[in-house]
Amino acid sequence: MKFIQDDFKILYNREIQNGFFDILVDCPSIAERARPGQFINVLCGEKPLRRPISICEIDKSAGSIRMVYQVRGEGTEWMSGLCDGGTINLLGPLGNGFNIPAKSRGMAVVGGGIGTPPLLGAAKQYLADNSERSCTAVLGFRSAAAVILEDDYRAVCDTVVTTDDGSYGRHGLVTLPLEEQIAQGGIDVIIACGPTPMLKAVAEVGAAHGITTFVSMEQRMGCGVGACLACVCKTRLAGEEMYSKVCTHGPVFNASRVVW
Repeated sequence: MKFIQDDFKILYNREIQNGFFDILVDCPSIAERARPGQFINVLCGEKPLRRPISICEIDKSAGSIRMVYQVRGEGTEWMSGLCDGGTINLLGPLGNGFNIPAKSRGMAVVGGGIGTPPLLGAAKQYLADNSERSCTAVLGFRSAAAVILEDDYRAVCDTVVTTDDGSYGRHGLVTLPLEEQIAQGGIDVIIACGPTPMLKAVAEVGAAHGITTFVSMEQRMGCGVGACLACVCKTRLAGEEMYSKVCTHGPVFNASRVVW
């Protein structure tokens, strides 16, 4: 069995920013199997379709999974009302996570908006695997009101925050700070998650500098297990274009394989 479905205890579910929530779930069986970059499908009350939520952090010793989500519709609105000590039905872990080359010594993490959470656990795991590694984070948001997890990132990475409107951090897109970090040297891999235009731009920066780049694609999903074909994206393999399922072939892809 590749994934687990069950009811699990909610350790906390709290609002960390206007419309953004942080939930910690006691689910040892899922935590044991989970890897950074994977996601969980959440049953939201009586809604017919589960909601895919990326895994922010995994604590295997405590047996818990942390997810950070934004209220965007009826499903996540239902999630926001869950209470500490209650239960939530999870299906997971799903998808393929980050597979960073063991020889890597310097990583840049580039997150955009709600694409920021899944990269946090990946950054922590990357640094925990080798004390000689370094990690830099470039996080982009629409405005100051949308900035999340900044303190979490600053605790482990050199971190640059940008906003589209200039209301916080640096004004502008994530690509300029990324270029600056690359120019300083030491970065041999990039991981990114966020809106597709941002991912395309980051992939182009990585390709221009010959840096291996992995992107976590954000697509609308139906089943989350590869049956409904609702979340395909165009990819390339051995020169041939094809459609890959984001839920099972991804959500993490080598950026060189994505047909933008």
